[in-house]
Amino acid sequence: MIDGVTNAVTAAVPVGVNPAGVGVHPITNRIYVGNLTSGDVSVIDGITNTVIATDPTGDGASSIGVNTATNAIYVANFNDSTVSVIDGLTNTVIATIIPVGGLSLPTGVGVNSITNRIYVANFNFDVVTVINGATNAVITQIPVGVNPFRIGINPLTNQIYVSNFSGNSVSVIDGVTNTVIATVPVGTTPGEVGINTSTNAIYVPNRDTDNVSVIGGLTNVVIATIPVGNNPNGVGTNLLTNRIYATNQDDNSVSVINGVTNTVIATIPVGARPFSIGVNP
Repeated sequence: MIDGVTNAVTAAVPVGVNPAGVGVHPITNRIYVGNLTSGDVSVIDGITNTVIATDPTGDGASSIGVNTATNAIYVANFNDSTVSVIDGLTNTVIATIIPVGGLSLPTGVGVNSITNRIYVANFNFDVVTVINGATNAVITQIPVGVNPFRIGINPLTNQIYVSNFSGNSVSVIDGVTNTVIATVPVGTTPGEVGINTSTNAIYVPNRDTDNVSVIGGLTNVVIATIPVGNNPNGVGTNLLTNRIYATNQDDNSVSVINGVTNTVIATIPVGARPFSIGVNP
């Protein structure tokens, strides 16, 4: 845990084996960590920084999406190609969704809490699955770039941003028409997608070029490229402070970016090989 005011590490919370994804519910102050190898989700109380529940999910729990309106948590299970739905009140799995038939390898999940739509990146099949959160039924599949990896959503504009790991690009999806309206070239092997809804800026760390691409949400073009640490993958944004946090996997650090100047203002040492990040604004 990092204090956003002091940029100091305030706690280290033991979770499951090989944690690979983080989701935050800012209203309940619960943090959800997907543990890839142990196949479960650790639920952390944001006040006490302790694990209050461990929810068994599918094999290879990784990316996590949180619906703040329904208090439902969606977990992409990479190894068995399913999505688990957790009730945030009871911490129990209430549904298991198969986003695409076959070995789709879901690596990313994003939630639009306003429309109650869930978006799943299927790494193997180069498509994004759209799920109705009310029925947990698949609505459609949207072709995107090569090896879609992670998903970020701006619920105010109803646009969905998908990083294409092997395509070195970001696909922009219109949430009304469920079509790709732009493909934005970024750096090499883009990782997670962070969005500041206040500034309509999209942040994408590029693992093999050691930088973060900043996309303007109005124009869908890269407006800045920010050098960070070695092998960045995760990114989180605080829309209140306009600070962006990027995990540097091979440097064991987190870069703090000023969203006004698009410069790194601090580098925070953390644990070994940080991968994903979540922010409670």
